[in-house]
Amino acid sequence: MKVPRILIVGPAWVGDMVMAQVLFKTLKQKIACTIEVLAPEWSRPLIDRMPEVSRSIPMTIGHGQLQWEKRVAIGQTLRNQYDEAYVLPNSWKSALIPLFAKIPKRIGWLGEMRVGLLNDFRRLDKKKYPRMIDRFAALAYPVTATMPALPTPQLMIQKNNVDIALKQYSLNTTSSKILALCPGAEFGPSKRWPEHYYAKIAEKALEQGCEVWIFGSVKDMPVAKMIQTFCRDRCHDLTGRTTLSEAIDLLSLASCVVTNDSGLMHIAAALNRPLIALYGSTDPSFTPPLSKQAQILRAGIDCSPCFQRTCPLGHQRCMHELTPDKVWVHLQQVLQCEF
Repeated sequence: MKVPRILIVGPAWVGDMVMAQVLFKTLKQKIACTIEVLAPEWSRPLIDRMPEVSRSIPMTIGHGQLQWEKRVAIGQTLRNQYDEAYVLPNSWKSALIPLFAKIPKRIGWLGEMRVGLLNDFRRLDKKKYPRMIDRFAALAYPVTATMPALPTPQLMIQKNNVDIALKQYSLNTTSSKILALCPGAEFGPSKRWPEHYYAKIAEKALEQGCEVWIFGSVKDMPVAKMIQTFCRDRCHDLTGRTTLSEAIDLLSLASCVVTNDSGLMHIAAALNRPLIALYGSTDPSFTPPLSKQAQILRAGIDCSPCFQRTCPLGHQRCMHELTPDKVWVHLQQVLQCEF
């Protein structure tokens, strides 16, 4: 019997790609199949840690770009290789490559009026599928089906890669607990807990003998520098230095992760690390960290969540009223359990 070969057009954001693993696991649980993922090259370190996926195919067209001729060319290179395609982004253009690849069954949410591009399109009932992972996994089932309990993302780690990363950045894990801070958020400043709040948490952890590692991209370097200045350069600032692959491996060692709602939050959850997730402008009922070790903290003010990149009222109370003392109570409990 032929094993179905499935192409999945993956998301363009780190957190979404982590959550997409729920669909990969669901498909594997349902049927014996081969899964390949078309996704941006940056996502390869994530996909490589997902054993459900056989191959990552680099998507060489930038996010938001059409580049019609290039989409046609990519589709032609994939032609007649797949039995099904699942298109996770909702944009019209994201459904073009499976069409050009002549994949017989093309599945996804209707999104931007994709009738014709998809031949198994679904109309989204947000109440029936409140979380992003529900919406991903539902594509694996018939429209009328009742979904079972869903699996959760789980990234695989190899010890030799972790050891290499530790050596690369001269990090020591033998004598201390490790507090990982993830103060960035690619979506925008409304999702960011204030940097001086992170600094106060870091200072308290350092006083208790913890190592503090700061993770993030080049864009997060100014925030990390402010935290370092407050803490008299006693943290290990890894922002803008590590690759995504190295960040994943090093986060797997954290005794606890304090983070905004970000891609790194979802990675830490998929590594099953103790996690304190700080929510303000976004809704944890839609994209929660998928781990039993995760704690979600919110100030819970009336205007939250607003889902805006910057605070439309200019005060960002949803984050400012979530004070360091409130977070420290939860963090201290986690760290004490780790002793």
